[in-house]
Amino acid sequence: MNQETVTLYRPTGKNELALIEESNWTAFPPRLPEQPIFYPVCNEEYAIQIARDWNAKYNADKLGYVTKFGVCKEFLDKYETHLVGGEVYEEYWIPAEDLEEFNKNIVGKIEVIAEFSGV
Repeated sequence: MNQETVTLYRPTGKNELALIEESNWTAFPPRLPEQPIFYPVCNEEYAIQIARDWNAKYNADKLGYVTKFGVCKEFLDKYETHLVGGEVYEEYWIPAEDLEEFNKNIVGKIEVIAEFSGV
């Protein structure tokens, strides 16, 4: 059975990446209480900008990573994408309470495709 997938990206810092690795590269960690939304982004360019220009500059460890992964299109179809600036800044807003189901709909492994250091 071939299921249609959507490729998404997630900029992360060192701590979140360690938790993804602990899941054997199959899931994103639960959101913290002050993080009610999970924001995967729709294109690599946007993810790179966040990892390079925010995570690698402002995180305590000065590291930023870009992850890439596939998600079942049928699952994502119940969510709208949001433009948060120009057309390159497109992302999904997944409520924290839906993250476990989101993770179950990841197809394959989460892979790191870029790393940035602000040091």
